[in-house]
Amino acid sequence: MRMYDLIMKKRNGGALSREEIYFMVEGYTKGEIPDYQMSAMMMAVYFVGMNAQETLHLTMAMAHSGEMLDLSAIDGIKVDKHSTGGVGDKTSLALTPMVAACGVKIAKMSGRGLGHTGGTIDKLESFAGFSTAISTEDFIKNVNEIGISIMGQTRELAPADKLLYALRDVTATVDNMSLIASSIMSKKLAAGADAIVDVKTGSGAFMKKEKDAFALAEEMVQLGKNAGRNTAAVVSDMDQPLGYAVGNALEVREAIETLKGKGPKDFTELCLTLGSYMLLMGGKARTEDEGREMLKRAISSGEALSKLAQFVKAQGGSEKMVYEPALLPKAKRQEPVLAEEEGYVEKIVCDEVGICSLMLGGGRETKESVIDLSVGIVLEKKVGDKVNAGDVLAWLHANDSEKLKAAKERLLSAYTIGKNKKDGGKVIIGVVK
Repeated sequence: MRMYDLIMKKRNGGALSREEIYFMVEGYTKGEIPDYQMSAMMMAVYFVGMNAQETLHLTMAMAHSGEMLDLSAIDGIKVDKHSTGGVGDKTSLALTPMVAACGVKIAKMSGRGLGHTGGTIDKLESFAGFSTAISTEDFIKNVNEIGISIMGQTRELAPADKLLYALRDVTATVDNMSLIASSIMSKKLAAGADAIVDVKTGSGAFMKKEKDAFALAEEMVQLGKNAGRNTAAVVSDMDQPLGYAVGNALEVREAIETLKGKGPKDFTELCLTLGSYMLLMGGKARTEDEGREMLKRAISSGEALSKLAQFVKAQGGSEKMVYEPALLPKAKRQEPVLAEEEGYVEKIVCDEVGICSLMLGGGRETKESVIDLSVGIVLEKKVGDKVNAGDVLAWLHANDSEKLKAAKERLLSAYTIGKNKKDGGKVIIGVVK
């Protein structure tokens, strides 16, 4: 079998067999197939596409390219949650302890962020001493004893995906439905749990159009089911930031407030929707409504917040910070961004808010970038809100005067204020199961 022949076959519109896809993935992971040939294949896939069987074979080949995590030592059904990412998306921080408090085991692998804010791991490191660099044995022990554990993705987990994504990133072949779906699901399948996927759509999401978000959701759900995993997807809005906080420690504070029952309406609704389906998948609820009521009770009783504290402590973090969030990292300066005119917030360019957080130091421009966990943005006004000239639109949390000045100008331009009162929209757009 030759890579040259496979490239030509795909370029000419042919469908690759299971054997051909495994040959390609295994060869590239071992370094036997060079970058230039795999680049040509990725470009052929980008233009020609892959059918459902090819996408499944690619997903499974990448999942099996390294370690397949064995979670059989964990009692009961294990559930994981993945988000395609967005501005202010701190969902795992509140959702996982809510669900674990209701009796469903959360065995989650997460990564660090590359972009406007840190990933789940970076945000959790706002708790002094917290670490996701734990052994598989400790990971399984924590899930069994506490009901929740989050560990960093190991190098041995789906290594083919890491190699292929890095190649796609520099060859303009990221934006292909089969390649996106297989990349996400290969890691989820290798990590061993059933999955719920939160697919974002809107100006702050990778999938800008609703139809594309639903197509991706359907593709991932089908991949999960074809691989024997219970999988569902929620399509949610990212046309404006989720909640009000954007930035690592700031998002942790907002998640804690949500676990106290004082969180933003949109963020709370997303957590309740995702959580209810996780309880259904975990066999703890018979209907979505029953699941929602269980989650609300976990919040009102304080069990969800207590579960977060147990989880943080078990992984070396300061549980005191859970109960006293004022102890979390805090920026030296908080400066308001003021409205220049009267009217209603008609639009917020979501990804611009994310870029502002990045400019303040809250995200990574390269893998080597060091994140400032204390900086970020807290919005005061969102779409549909009435504003007067001089009202505070948002607060910038910063440690650097020059970065603050540049971010302030950019954030102001992200807001459109007009005469028309617009509906902020629904956070939940639809569910694929």
